[in-house]
Amino acid sequence: MRDLLITLIVLWILPKAVKRPAIGIMGWVWISVMNPHRLAWGFAYNFPFAMIMAAATMLGLVVTKDKRQFPVTPATISLILFILWMNVSSLFAINFDQIYGSWSKIMKVLFMTLVAMSVLNTKQHIRWLVWTLVVSLGYYGVKGGVFTLVSGGGYTVWGPSGSYIEENNSLALATIMLIPLLRYLQLTEEKPWIRRGLVVAMGLCAVSALGSYSRGALIAIAAMSFFLWTKSPRKLPLALLMIVLIPFLVMFMPQKWEDRMHTIQTYQQDASAQGRLNAWGMAWNLALDRPLVGGGFEIYDKETFARYAPNPKDVHAAHSIYFQILGEHGFVGLFLFMAIGFFTWRSGNWIIRETKGKPDLLWANNLARMLQVSQIAYATGGAFLSLAYFDLPYYVVVLMEVTRLYLKNQQEENSRVVSSQRPGPRMIRPSELSVVRREGESLG
Repeated sequence: MRDLLITLIVLWILPKAVKRPAIGIMGWVWISVMNPHRLAWGFAYNFPFAMIMAAATMLGLVVTKDKRQFPVTPATISLILFILWMNVSSLFAINFDQIYGSWSKIMKVLFMTLVAMSVLNTKQHIRWLVWTLVVSLGYYGVKGGVFTLVSGGGYTVWGPSGSYIEENNSLALATIMLIPLLRYLQLTEEKPWIRRGLVVAMGLCAVSALGSYSRGALIAIAAMSFFLWTKSPRKLPLALLMIVLIPFLVMFMPQKWEDRMHTIQTYQQDASAQGRLNAWGMAWNLALDRPLVGGGFEIYDKETFARYAPNPKDVHAAHSIYFQILGEHGFVGLFLFMAIGFFTWRSGNWIIRETKGKPDLLWANNLARMLQVSQIAYATGGAFLSLAYFDLPYYVVVLMEVTRLYLKNQQEENSRVVSSQRPGPRMIRPSELSVVRREGESLG
């Protein structure tokens, strides 16, 4: 039944994607971020829905004449250079014969990110994308929160198999990054019942993150909560909610959750923490040996660890977006990766500054603030997870840069309107000129 339902939804979207590529982008985001086919058990589980949706969207780009404008900003230029550099580093990969699967998956995601920036150009498109992300990931956040409450926090929350958010730690970070987007919708939604539902969803996402038993998620949710408060327009109600809710959630969790969180202070005795430090040491040593290109994709094997890791026998994934990029693409790749985040934050500052005190642009002001909060969650929680290529952070970039471009276009349009309404120099008639001469002679 699930297989049929998912297939029917995709078939319903496909013709709309050809007519309106922006709808195709929403379909692509839904499939690639939520992975709804992974919730089925039959033919849909491995069916290439994402590829078909991407093909329909690209066909729409060819046959339609919708407005397209790519935002050329420092953030988007950094993203393009980062994509190009990953292709360069792949040519020099240590395990070149093993990288195609990872390379192909990552390039598809990032290519469609660039397509999204070209296609989405209206306020409605921006809101569509926010809602698509919220529905796609909010499903797992709300479901995980309910599961945690019902089970008394006794079991770990996991994501859909075969996706970036399959692991408990990854799903936790995704739901934490989603909370600011829920907050944005709650601030801008007109219907009271939807606003109340979004508040409930925010709380359940927080519960789901705690139910993941992820220590990195605990750090991320603390940082996110603080910046969410500082960036919110109505600080007092939010502060009161946090004061009541956070202690209750922590007290609700069982003793084994508290024991695991306490291992943050005793990481020297924790095998998992030591494995991460060993993986970071491997990435650092590899980057020192190959500073420009790193080791390429698929470097987490016995041979690479035997050559570069402090403990050659302790093979682990990168467990850090920063060391993951450093080990795979060298210092150049890490610089470009961090430049994307830095310039996206700068774009947020520009949006906040340009929309301050303008009620009609309050939505953009709130969106930029919440996107920055989501960036903070990714920057802190990602320090302990291998999620450098997860879709959501790149769609945060899309939302920020498309919003900036939309505002710039609005400013240019307003300037043209003002210029067209400004009266120009009036031509003096010959009769008026003779009067002026007589008055000048009399004054002389």
